Amino acid sequence: MIETFELTLPHGITLSCRASGPKDAPRLIFLHGFPEAAFIWDEVIEALGARFRCIAPNLRGYEHSSAPCEVEAYRAKHLMADIAALIAVTGDGPLAALIAHDWGGAVAWNLAVQKPQLMQQLIIVNSPHPGTFLRELQLNPQQREASAYMNFLCRPDAESLLAEDDYARMWPFFTGMGASWLDEDWRRRYRTLWDQGLTGPLNYYRASPMRPPTDSDPGAMALSFAPEFVTVRVPTAVIWGEADKALPPSLLAGLEQFVPQMKLHLVPGATHWIVHEQPALVARLISESLQAPH
Repeated sequence: MIETFELTLPHGITLSCRASGPKDAPRLIFLHGFPEAAFIWDEVIEALGARFRCIAPNLRGYEHSSAPCEVEAYRAKHLMADIAALIAVTGDGPLAALIAHDWGGAVAWNLAVQKPQLMQQLIIVNSPHPGTFLRELQLNPQQREASAYMNFLCRPDAESLLAEDDYARMWPFFTGMGASWLDEDWRRRYRTLWDQGLTGPLNYYRASPMRPPTDSDPGAMALSFAPEFVTVRVPTAVIWGEADKALPPSLLAGLEQFVPQMKLHLVPGATHWIVHEQPALVARLISESLQAPH
């Protein structure tokens, strides 16, 4: 059974959340990506709710969570602050695991690097580590082409263009990867979500320089960081659908340099939307990771 509630954090941001499981059980927090919401985790958190307290927040800018207007409010430090505060107010001690997909993974990778004491494990689902993503954006033309949509999403008129003609430009994010799960019930849920506003979700892209370069913006080409500044020191499981067109498996090459305690689970045939396609498998892999010795 899924519970829904809103939590106002000490720094004033409210996150609308979905949850499952006993409140005194070890905690798992699940972060979603673009252009989705916390509801994508429902089947997974119900499956894990017998053993864990599972909490899936809507990130700032999404659903009924706070949606600041300023682009700067969506920089990584603010997104991480939201999740760190959520961890603090929902229980004592570290999470059993922080679990994340897509943009949620970008937040989770950075939080694991900067505040490893907040979690016993990190579990990532099809979300590139900043070290390998930067490398691929800088050196791999195929990755720049696959990520070109990010610059479209930064346009000042992206909200209106995406909303036109019943979100005609939004559905290809799913259908372009063969989303057979996208039935009319799912479309209805997404319409309701997107009708609440797209500016917050799009501001994630506008606030981040991690995107392909253009004639007017160097994007990722202007970035550099030493490996030790993005190295994850907590045990990490990476679940990766190998048929992800936007985030191909080349992003996994050299990942162990940044994540020395890593277990990789490749899922043949699964796309970027593996949480929809195979929720039972995702739940099983998460469960097995949590049972494995560190």
